Amino acid sequence: MSPRERGWPPLPEALPAAVVDNHTHFPVGAEEDPGVREGIVPLTLAEQLERAASVGVARMVQVGCDLDTLAGSVALAEEHPQVVAALAIHPNEVPLHAGVREVAPDGLDPAVAPRHETSLDDAVARVADLARHERVRAIGETGLDFFRGGERAREVQRAAFRTHIALAKELGLALQIHDREAHEDVVEILLADGAPERTVFHCFSGDVGLARVCAEHGWYLSVAGPVTFKANDTLRAAVREVPLELLLVETDAPYLTPAPYRGYPNAPYVLPLTVRRLAEETGTGLAELCHRLTANTEAVYDTW
Repeated sequence: MSPRERGWPPLPEALPAAVVDNHTHFPVGAEEDPGVREGIVPLTLAEQLERAASVGVARMVQVGCDLDTLAGSVALAEEHPQVVAALAIHPNEVPLHAGVREVAPDGLDPAVAPRHETSLDDAVARVADLARHERVRAIGETGLDFFRGGERAREVQRAAFRTHIALAKELGLALQIHDREAHEDVVEILLADGAPERTVFHCFSGDVGLARVCAEHGWYLSVAGPVTFKANDTLRAAVREVPLELLLVETDAPYLTPAPYRGYPNAPYVLPLTVRRLAEETGTGLAELCHRLTANTEAVYDTW
């Protein structure tokens, strides 16, 4: 059966206690959900929220990380009390706003869109303006992506990352970090500039060494569906190194759907599959882990 024929994953067994999806992307402000393949009917927002609640995913952090989704993310959080927002210019968006048009190490041409006619300074200024809204609780996702950035792109990514760090500290907000094949540089900048009090490595992809560095500095690790992938022993080993008080869980929907549903679109309601794997890896009772994850998320975002 092809991914186009699969539709959405079935509802998983409900969790024994509520958890929070620390990082998800509803398609606000976008013409279509980029994670949903042609031939699959998208779920409505109401369907998404209803399914999530039915399996114990009671709250979620909506991440708007390009100009097209910033305002919509704030509006979503205004309308739905179970949602808060995180805002930033994504590191893969940063070079495009800066006029960088190089072919990336992944071999792809730059995906330029009308929004990239806005300068990088003006784009970040828009984030800073909207981030003052009471329903915005984090700056993110920001950081470095060396998989999709050549030398010039990496230069502007570093500068923009520093600007986002400074903004998070100025506003007293948490920081959600995108770190792809850039672990050493991300850590170097955080230590040089001073990380915000509440710093989260979204979709943590590091090894045991990076997990220990995060634990040393009190940085949170947010774990997504890849922890369930068969070949990801490195990530599972890192998870076992993380103090429970620094562990978060997320979907990064509509991407990174956990096993056994890789190839399907992801959604917050699928989060219990990842939570159950985390319980196995940490040797923690499922209900206990749910309570711990929720307490950690509430600590990161201060009050809901």
